Amino acid sequence: MIKIGIVGTGGIAELHAKEFQKIPDSSVISACDVSKERLNFFCDKFDIKERYNSVEELLQKSDVDAITNTTPDAFHKDISIKAIENNKHIFCEKPLAENYEDALEMCAALKGKELVNMVNFSYRNSSGYQELVKIVKSGKIGNVVHLDANYYQSWLTSKYWGDWKEEEKWLWRLSTKHGSKGTLGDIGVHIFDFASFPVGGIKKINANLKTFKSKGEKIGEYVLDANDTFISMVEFDNGAIGTISATRFATGYSNRLELRIFGDKGAVKIEFDDPIREGSKLLFTDDINREFSDRKDKLEWKKIETSTTLNNFERFISSIKNKTPYEPDFARGAEIQKILDKCIESDEKKSWVNL
Repeated sequence: MIKIGIVGTGGIAELHAKEFQKIPDSSVISACDVSKERLNFFCDKFDIKERYNSVEELLQKSDVDAITNTTPDAFHKDISIKAIENNKHIFCEKPLAENYEDALEMCAALKGKELVNMVNFSYRNSSGYQELVKIVKSGKIGNVVHLDANYYQSWLTSKYWGDWKEEEKWLWRLSTKHGSKGTLGDIGVHIFDFASFPVGGIKKINANLKTFKSKGEKIGEYVLDANDTFISMVEFDNGAIGTISATRFATGYSNRLELRIFGDKGAVKIEFDDPIREGSKLLFTDDINREFSDRKDKLEWKKIETSTTLNNFERFISSIKNKTPYEPDFARGAEIQKILDKCIESDEKKSWVNL
């Protein structure tokens, strides 16, 4: 049995508790938070007995095998490194750190230690996406030449997740003072992993980050200055080019990811709101060889249905228990963090920047 300690008991921690408690080989035995009220509410809800008000106390007193780090972004580095120094496997929410330098420190802390380390890029949980990655990497669509990837949310124009103007869990995401890097840091981190994992490294990028004052400039203590939307042009190491974008103003979409990858022998695409319920299929076309159709005069996409895959939580536990390979790891998290930093640099310089 792998014993888990949850550090930070905010909104995302509930998902971690639910998912780890579903897995037969894991048990959530402890949690900690600086807020006693929040900690007790969380532990009562999930029947967690061990309760601590600091990660140091948890690491000293609890017999956990692994830590899941669900704290705000600003605390990811320090808490993860403390867990690593105490020889605990570590599962960290995204983004891995606040900047690339901090992410590298977290990777460096792992040297010489055989610890499973993972970042929760949750859209890896789509089995259709995993199959898409295999198809692209196998060369079935030939050399990748073009890519389009989008992440669409609309909670700034809709109330399907509640009224953002009245809820702290949304307001902090709009304020740099409260640690937010806006849409880029919140969902851009996902779409850059989603887009680049099948294709490979990004060579250079040109990004434009935009904050719209039309939504208001301040609510209470929250200055609404974090970016609301971004668009980027990218060139990959293999020479392919593409666009990667994300916004919170995509009226009509709740939480939509779209990815289209075009090669010189075919193409693949996938889109969904929920990676588990909707992410078990993708579309493939081969308009040169027409291997799946007798029709030569009609453009067609073949739907490929896939079986479920292990989610990140299950993969984390399985990797600890069976000492098997795992992904996405801290090195991948650092790679994505570098891309985010370069987007900010590109926006400030109003030019292309090399990675």
